[in-house]
Formats: sequence, C-alpha cells, structure tokens
Amino acid sequence: MKVFKFGGASVKDAEGVKNILRILNHEGFQNTLIVISAMGKMTNAFEKIVNSYFYKTKDLQQNIAFVRTYHLDIINALFEEKNHSIYVEVEKLFGQLSGFLIANKSADYNFIYDQIVGVGELLSTKIVSAFLNKNKVETNWMDVREYIKTDANYRDASVNWELTLNNIANLNTRKLYVTQGFLGSNSKGITTTLGREGSDFTAAIFAYCLNAESLTIWKDVDGVLNADPRYFSTTKLLQQISYSEAIEMAFYGASVIHPKTLKPLENKNIPLFVRSFYNIEQKGTSVKKGQALIPLIPCFILKQNQILISISALDFSFMVENNLSELFKILHTYKLKVNLIQNSALSFSVCVEDKFNNFENFLLELKAKYNISYVKNVSLFTIRHASKEAVKTIEKKGKILLKQATKGTVQVVMQ
Repeated sequence: MKVFKFGGASVKDAEGVKNILRILNHEGFQNTLIVISAMGKMTNAFEKIVNSYFYKTKDLQQNIAFVRTYHLDIINALFEEKNHSIYVEVEKLFGQLSGFLIANKSADYNFIYDQIVGVGELLSTKIVSAFLNKNKVETNWMDVREYIKTDANYRDASVNWELTLNNIANLNTRKLYVTQGFLGSNSKGITTTLGREGSDFTAAIFAYCLNAESLTIWKDVDGVLNADPRYFSTTKLLQQISYSEAIEMAFYGASVIHPKTLKPLENKNIPLFVRSFYNIEQKGTSVKKGQALIPLIPCFILKQNQILISISALDFSFMVENNLSELFKILHTYKLKVNLIQNSALSFSVCVEDKFNNFENFLLELKAKYNISYVKNVSLFTIRHASKEAVKTIEKKGKILLKQATKGTVQVVMQ
C-alpha cells in the first residue's frame, strides 16, 4: 500500500478538498490509505472550546458555533444536495460533543482536551470521504481509534505497538481508506491524542504496520526547505535527506516532519516523500537511505517562545551528577521539553518549552534548593552543517544570550 497524509492547510476550504480528488486522480488511489488532519486552523478553534468549557467562560456556545459554521460552509460549497447524508453525520458529531460537555465529570484538563479536540479530525475525514464517494472515488471511512491503541497519557499518548500492529494487519490492502491523524484510544476505548502535530506520526504508524511502499506527506511547500520561509527570506529545496539527518533536524525542531514520524519508517526502510499539494508534478523531497543532504548546505531551524533558565546551588557548591539527576527528574515531572543544555562547574543552563503551562510550578519546587534566573520568550536558532557565514547571519538577528557549538551544529539562544 501507499500512505498519503494531508495536513490542515491542504483541507482548509472546499477548494482544498477538491484538490485531494485531483491528487488522487493524478497519483492513482487503489491500495492507498489517506490520513487527514483537522481542517485549517480547527485544532486551535477546538482548543478555544476546551478552554472556554474548562475555565467556564461565557464564550463556549460562540466558539462551538464558529466551528460548526466553518464546517457547514465547506460542506455547502462541496455538496449541491442539501439533503446529503453528510449533514446528518456532521450534526451527529456535534451532538456527541454536546453530550460530552453535559455528562463529563472529570476535572482533568488533558483528558477533556483529548475528548474535545479530536472531533476536528472526525469532521474533516467525514467530509472528505463523503466528497470522494460522491465523485466516484469509493472510500472506506475508518475510525482510527479502533486501530491505534495507546496508554492513557492524555495529550501525549504512547502507542501500544503490539495491539496496533495486530489491528492494522487485518485491513484489506486492496481498498482506499480515509482515516484520522492525531488520535488513538486506550484500553478502555477512551480517545487519546499522540501530541500536537501527531498526524504525521499516525501516517508513519500505518506505513510501518502495512509494510507500505511509501509514505507521502502533502504540504503547502515544495518539499523540505533548508529554512522556514516564514522567518527566512531566502530558502532552498532539499532534494534528498537521509533518515539519520532528518531525525536530527526533527530533534532540533524542524517543523516539516514530526519527530516521531521517522524512526518507524527507517526501521523498515520505507521512503518518505514530502511534496507540494499545489505543484503535484514536482518530486519534492525524499527521505531515505543515502547521502545526508542533497544539496549539502546549511539548514536553519527556529524554535520560538522558549525559556532560558540558569540554575546554581544556594551554597555555591559544584553542580555535579546528583544535582543534574534531580533537575532532569523535575524537568520530566513538569513536562518541560529540553532543547539545549549547557553546564559549568557552578551553573546549569537549559532552554525549554512549556507547552503544558507547568513552568511556574517548576519554579516553586526548585526555589527551595537552587538559585534560579530565567528569561522568557527567547528564540533558539539551530544551524545544521553550519558555516561561518551562516552563523554570522543568525547572530545579526538579536542579542545573544547563549551560544553552543558541536561538530557541524551551532545553537544560539537570542532575545
């Protein structure tokens, strides 16, 4: 089988959905499984529903109405028949959402998040599947939660590979399937999510379990570029990347490929293609065994909204192994993602991101034992295959707070 993954930008409106049909007709669609994200910025919109529900603000119904109208506008543009069954399917999902909001007794934000935000993927796949079927591309809509099984770590669930492999192995590989990215379910059948931007990982899970011929991620860029065009005026297309180089880039925060996506593909030598859903004649970027990069040029990775923390002992003693062990344990407890580490005899510096909003609690725990200083909202630039010119280009962008260089890689924290 081939596995295709379409992100939110590719299905942000009716024209995007029609474009999926164009791509399938161009590429062929037998023996294919399609993974689709929530439409446009709908994950953000569902997060607003989560927050208005959890924090009991007055805009809950307004936020739900916005999401419903967004999807109905797309449906109205795709389906001339106003009695098409897709309208009933969509209202069922909103009915289930309302039922959860009424019946829920849990005060666990992460649990509530997964039950609400995942509706975005269910909506997008229902709409795309119905549109393809209407246009004589017969699809089989499947609920990914019946196939990908996880633990109960809501918002960042780990895959139970044995159960998942057994479930997916039963698929008829001669059919065309449409399913959701990002979602799974635990042993009790309760919805979980695989982490933000986890749809790429979903596609890799299916590719691995199906021994797929390839995985193609369709993006709004020509492929993997050596820098994010939103922040860098000059970028170049990388024609080929090795698995190990792509994993390194993802580790440092390259946004085109999700960090968890690559290892399952490498384990079975399944090539990954990143292609443009606008320019479908272009080959894009391939990720497979071979040279690290073609062409071999500096690659720039930017992570914003970081926190630079400097920690030292209250008694000015050395920062040794037992201190570092304790600090990493606390960082893990508060789910602070570590993106850079630097330590000296007397201090330990770390650049983190706080996607679970736990930083203040982290500070409270550490202040009793350590001196702490920190700077919020800093930017972390990473340069792979760095040259002197590339480093100079970054250093002009702001005030340097910390700089670290290893073989071929330079990281700079800037304000």
